[in-house]
Amino acid sequence: MNPLTLTLPRLARKPAMLALATTTMLALGPSAPRSAIDWFAGICGVDPSMSNASTHTGAASRPASTVKVLSCEALPNVPGKSVTTAIVDFPPLGFTPAHRHPGSVTAVVLEGTIRSQLQGGPPVDYAVAQTWFEPPRALHLFAENPDAVHPAKILATFIADTNCGPLVLPPD
Repeated sequence: MNPLTLTLPRLARKPAMLALATTTMLALGPSAPRSAIDWFAGICGVDPSMSNASTHTGAASRPASTVKVLSCEALPNVPGKSVTTAIVDFPPLGFTPAHRHPGSVTAVVLEGTIRSQLQGGPPVDYAVAQTWFEPPRALHLFAENPDAVHPAKILATFIADTNCGPLVLPPD
């Protein structure tokens, strides 16, 4: 099992920054939960409150979801691709702003309710055991836990490039 090293495509052109980001993520290990918003802010120098990713009132002040990568394995029958599984925890009123994924994603709700919206579709509330699919590079406008009291959790399965490349991309 290879630990996930999160990188952004623009970092791939900057080997020193890529090495630093990879070393940091390896040191933290895949069991260290990371806020996608905090990760983008730390690696990219982006202020999450300045994101055009959300038109939700108070989105920047809402708690962020956290991601815990469970595994990343090369697919022997699909050269150049890997499958990564991750648990995404949403605290009460937890929020994830607009983003894309470089590969296909399937999510299943394990706990609570998740409200999610892909570009071109309406917001949908998903309950325990319900799933949704995101095509590669589709704009995921937001995902949130609409419950102010109870947490929510999803299992996300990504099919993307081998070597556990980036799983989350900026919305642009």
